[in-house]
Amino acid sequence: MLKNITVSPAPHISKPLSTRTVMIDVIIGLVFAMIAAGYYFRLYALILISTCVISSVATEWLCNLIRKNPKPTESLGDFSAVVTGIILALSVPPSLPVWAAIIGSVFSIAIGKMVFGGLGCNIFNPAMAGRAFLTACFGVLMTTWTVPATLDAKMPKISADNTLSAVTQATPLAWSKQAIKTKTGTHTVNDQIQATLTGEIGGCLGETSTLALLLGGLYLLIRRTINLHIPLAVLLSASVFAAIAYLINPDAYISPLTHLTTGGMLLCAFFIATDPVTAPLTTKGMWIFGIGTGAIIMLIRIVGEYPEGVMYAVLLMNAVTPLIDRFYKLVPAGGKPNV
Repeated sequence: MLKNITVSPAPHISKPLSTRTVMIDVIIGLVFAMIAAGYYFRLYALILISTCVISSVATEWLCNLIRKNPKPTESLGDFSAVVTGIILALSVPPSLPVWAAIIGSVFSIAIGKMVFGGLGCNIFNPAMAGRAFLTACFGVLMTTWTVPATLDAKMPKISADNTLSAVTQATPLAWSKQAIKTKTGTHTVNDQIQATLTGEIGGCLGETSTLALLLGGLYLLIRRTINLHIPLAVLLSASVFAAIAYLINPDAYISPLTHLTTGGMLLCAFFIATDPVTAPLTTKGMWIFGIGTGAIIMLIRIVGEYPEGVMYAVLLMNAVTPLIDRFYKLVPAGGKPNV
């Protein structure tokens, strides 16, 4: 008889990796995006990232104390709170006030994660839950975009005390939404492909540089921290819907390549949708999850009033993940039973 078997909550990793190792890999993969954020949005970007990370870790520690966990710092060692803080920071505008970043971080950990029981028990991606809360409470702050420092000499001087002095700039997706309303002007947005590769455009801290996100995603794939199913499903699904709209009216809708390289599409595909806790467990389930995520993103971008749909798509698909896992179950050890 087997003894001393420990059954732990998700994520269940079938490789010789610990949760800590996986989270460290994700942090390393996000380093490229953080470097790009620091380069284009200067000191305040690093302040926001540090604020979100520190607030997330402190909130998890405090929640452990409230729950009377005998080892309140033990769960901090898996670095999942650090990952949540980084992803949240990379998902907010560069001009977001520090106090708002703290509120979003506290909500992400306390409500998005710890209220469900901690890592492995949460239904929704904590960072996206925090971003949704910030969007609902501070809509103007969450849709105010600043010009990168390389395009505006004022930006290197930006700090926590004078964030509002930065020059604002609409994102390519915001321009595309205006183009849909006027039925013209999409060619201007499509011409910004080169800028989206490097990051010299307005947008959230971690979504402007396509090259940085691709390098980070490639690192995770090489390390086999994530597999290709969800990223490929998200990008293929989004490409199909974008191509259909573009073929119908290229003057009113931007090109599929522009959709893939702007907004939070790549950040979602490689770092958010692939969260092992809130994504399905089986290969078929991952494909359904990724296709649904990409489809909802494009539905919101093309038809909805809001220019970006990553946050809503991830949260909606997180909600149906238990249903997907119910229909597509993992094969138990030893194969399927005969009865």
